[in-house]
Amino acid sequence: MAQPVIQLFVNAKAGSSSRRRVVALQRELEAAGARVIMTPTADDELAVAEESTHICAVGGDGTLRHVAAAIERSGQPRVMSVFPTGTVNLLAREYGYSRNPLSFAGRILREAPPRLQRMARIGETMMFTCASVGPDADAVAAVSPPLKRAIGRAAYGVAFLGTLVRWPRRQLVVEADGETIACEAVYVAKGRYYAGPWTFAPGAAADDPFLHVVALKQARRRDFGRFLWALLHHDDLRRDPNLIHLTCAALKIRGADAPLQADGDIVAHLPVEIAIDPTAQPFA
Repeated sequence: MAQPVIQLFVNAKAGSSSRRRVVALQRELEAAGARVIMTPTADDELAVAEESTHICAVGGDGTLRHVAAAIERSGQPRVMSVFPTGTVNLLAREYGYSRNPLSFAGRILREAPPRLQRMARIGETMMFTCASVGPDADAVAAVSPPLKRAIGRAAYGVAFLGTLVRWPRRQLVVEADGETIACEAVYVAKGRYYAGPWTFAPGAAADDPFLHVVALKQARRRDFGRFLWALLHHDDLRRDPNLIHLTCAALKIRGADAPLQADGDIVAHLPVEIAIDPTAQPFA
């Protein structure tokens, strides 16, 4: 059997605790007979090594997106994985990737049949888990990167406090499958989870070739608060008459020049089109 060559793309901005876990992961992989290539993600144009047989994104959902784009540019499909060291790690949560270096190394070296991830596209940008236009996207746009590095996901809460004061309301239009929906906020799920262990689309899954959409007819503070309360308590969102649910393979969102967050980063401003990509990325 050929020696596995594992290329670890490591988020260069990770904290000291994450760096220690990465060193431990490298040690476990090499002890099991793998060759490890360490690649920091500080470079603008990430490059996949020709000899690599497996690509591992070490970081969060944003790091995952950049690494997957590098695989695509290489023109050589490869199985990949995510070693979760980021802020939220939604896809790693769905796939059940362990934070323990020994357990993670054993999983990716086991060579089990891969799971095929159906991603979505927002222009040229990949989307793996979720996207939204609304108060949470405004909060993501306002997050301070230094504060995020210092206190992690709590930085989103700090940014949301500012959004709570300003609370912009926008008139949006969602177009999908010949249907036009007027709303003030919209949430699009490609994977199961949103912002942690919560879901607004229980039917969504990483390998599902559809987008699951929830639109808020009105997004006043009390409307969003009711939506958020139901989400945090895992209530049935279909009981809320202010929400519109639909499933589609592609959609357009139009309206004011609002930011759109995808996988925890601002990736575009309206208008945007989101569509399921015809290709699939295999994950170990």
